[in-house]
Amino acid sequence: MNLILVLLTLTIIILTYLRRYTQKTESIIDTDTPSVFLDLQSPDWVKNAVVYQVNVRQFSKDGNLKAVENDLNRIKNLGVDILWLMPIFPICEQEKKCDENSTTECWGSPYAPFDFEEVHEKYGTKEDFRQFIQRAHDLEMKVILDFVPNHTGFDSKWMREHPEWYVQKDGKVMPVTSDQGEIWADIAQFDLSNQALREAWMQVHEYWVREFDLDGYREDCAWAISKEWWQELRERLNKIRPVYMLAEDEVHGAEQFEVCFETNYGWGTHAIMKDIYKGIRTVNHLFEHTESIKSRFGKQGWQLNFTQNHDENTWHGSETDLFGAGADAFTALCFTMEGMGLIYNGQEASLQQRLSFFNKDEIDWSGASKADYFKTLTDLKHRNKALWNGMNGGFINRIATEHSDKVYAFTREKDGDLVLAIFNLSNDPLSISLKTGLNSVTLKDVFSQKESTFQDVILMDLKPYEFHILSNK
Repeated sequence: MNLILVLLTLTIIILTYLRRYTQKTESIIDTDTPSVFLDLQSPDWVKNAVVYQVNVRQFSKDGNLKAVENDLNRIKNLGVDILWLMPIFPICEQEKKCDENSTTECWGSPYAPFDFEEVHEKYGTKEDFRQFIQRAHDLEMKVILDFVPNHTGFDSKWMREHPEWYVQKDGKVMPVTSDQGEIWADIAQFDLSNQALREAWMQVHEYWVREFDLDGYREDCAWAISKEWWQELRERLNKIRPVYMLAEDEVHGAEQFEVCFETNYGWGTHAIMKDIYKGIRTVNHLFEHTESIKSRFGKQGWQLNFTQNHDENTWHGSETDLFGAGADAFTALCFTMEGMGLIYNGQEASLQQRLSFFNKDEIDWSGASKADYFKTLTDLKHRNKALWNGMNGGFINRIATEHSDKVYAFTREKDGDLVLAIFNLSNDPLSISLKTGLNSVTLKDVFSQKESTFQDVILMDLKPYEFHILSNK
């Protein structure tokens, strides 16, 4: 009798445990993943999501949250799932950086925050932010906030109240040194050994999630913060609600994926794509890099793929500056290769500007519309499981050609969903043959809507930067 009771008790415990991991959220791990990943739960809505980055100050003439809110219907129609807002906090004045070549108003760097619990007065009020999130949720979009975990400006609220929370040398607060060794003179470095700072840091993260229904964070300089802090943060946030976390980091991906983040930055992928366009590197380098990422980081995480974001646009150039006639091809690749695709505000209007980082510089929305182009890519991402994010999608099966240094051809497959992608990433017209491994499979080109039945070997002529994305659904 006692044995029966023990068995019944064990059965109840096991069923309760299993129910915990099958309701509402899904794990971003599978049975081949080490047990350290079992506590990291990812919301179901992340699995095939597309991110849209909002540079609030440059988004409109008004440069505020209301202006972005008024445009949410249009953004939703692009197929956007997650809105990433650059920091909305008030900005410090001391050591404020300005664009010397600009005649417009200097706001300073959004990454030199003054107060983590306030909204910049030019962006609006806390109530405006609350209403913004509610409107996005009504449209079935999520909102993540760009947080600055490693530093503040020199005259911040925390600096005034707790100077001991900052790294000091000979009584002087020290600026931040970047991961590239560059001194960032307008921002003050946190002393990350200070436990009081750690608790305050955790609480401000919790504040926006608890009080405003925020859906997660993009963490600036994530490379500077230890795995232990990230683990504690994710555990605390998930007690409030399931969140999505994006790390500006590629170096520490594996350990961060273990405890906090779904996604990190694809800086390496982006750099190689730029070099392919310049003729410095080849498609083979790109494939080798993305395969090494999987080897280093595993299946439980994935990277954010992009041709533009606020840093790249400001410091290196527009999509056309960086990729010329190949811009559409490289951007489409970001949405079909393994990882998550990003749209930077203005790309859908053929943004040609290099937006100022420190001064007001309104996006020119009068450029040629690429809304249909992005809608085609996001629709495919949503409906075809082969292109879903991380372990939710299929892995790349590369197809060799006579021009493998210039042509990236591959299939991805998941649960019967299939995509065949063929990219000429060069300025040369090419004739290729592909051994696809397909047998009388009918696929539709997602842009031309032309259906074709593919056999094992196909012959194809490609114009410079021509690409085809074909799907069975």
